[in-house]
Amino acid sequence: MGYWDIPEGTACVQKTWISTQLGTALGMVGSAYHLVAVQPESTMAGLQRATNITVTMATMGAVFGMATCLSAQARDAPDDPFNYFIGGCASGIFIGARTHSAMTGTSACLGLGVLAFYTKVGKMEGWKLAGAPVR
Repeated sequence: MGYWDIPEGTACVQKTWISTQLGTALGMVGSAYHLVAVQPESTMAGLQRATNITVTMATMGAVFGMATCLSAQARDAPDDPFNYFIGGCASGIFIGARTHSAMTGTSACLGLGVLAFYTKVGKMEGWKLAGAPVR
């Protein structure tokens, strides 16, 4: 069962687990690209960098999943895209806290919140990013 198969505002632990797994996967892929682009000085430095990036992304996924689900429950509006804005913003605030920068947190909150909001709107309205292949 996938993230979108679970009704909004229910099974918060399961939705958080799925978003944490997605964040972990994205963190692993991103850290692999980063290690290739910016060569570490030692194997240990590379391992630390990869772990740091992966754990940060996994935590962002967990924060997003839990904040989105809990806001859907608290607001009693499970299909409202604003819940996704709240989850994305919470993930952005985490980034700001992680970097010790209010400006980074504010811009990440707005950026990730808007991205998550429009992701939910697109899912609800059936938006497609790419059409069917041309034959």
